[in-house]
Amino acid sequence: MSPHDMVLTPMGLRFQGRCYPCTIGRGGLATDKREGDGATPRGAHRIVGMLYRPDRMTRPADWALPIRPGDLWSDDPGDEDYNLMVRAPYAHSHEALRRADPLYDLVIVTDWNWPRAKRGRGSCIFIHRWRRPGYPTAGCIGLRPDHLRRVAAAIRYETRLIVR
Repeated sequence: MSPHDMVLTPMGLRFQGRCYPCTIGRGGLATDKREGDGATPRGAHRIVGMLYRPDRMTRPADWALPIRPGDLWSDDPGDEDYNLMVRAPYAHSHEALRRADPLYDLVIVTDWNWPRAKRGRGSCIFIHRWRRPGYPTAGCIGLRPDHLRRVAAAIRYETRLIVR
């Protein structure tokens, strides 16, 4: 384990000497993650991207990419673009990245089931803003908005999300 890793513990997300309260998927932790189970997958997940809403915040890191109108994430295991960012119009099941609420204003993207997705293993696990303390996600990691910004600014190339 590297000192640059984020580690999910029962007390929260440990990163750079701090422990941030967080939420996980409504399905708990899983070693056999499946699409729609609401679970957060165990394992060591690399950080492969960062997305942000430029109309709502300044760029959180020099490598972060803006979320544009029409940006979506495919969560349809039957589609060839499963677990990839896609653009509207898109006829298959997906999540809108540009939402009316602030949940995805800043999204840290992990390599869960990416870049060559195995059908049904679950689409991307993000680190994003929580709805409120203790309210579960659909499988992602949720953080308080100010903590998410602090973590996003400190991520390095070698940072991983460790879920035990």
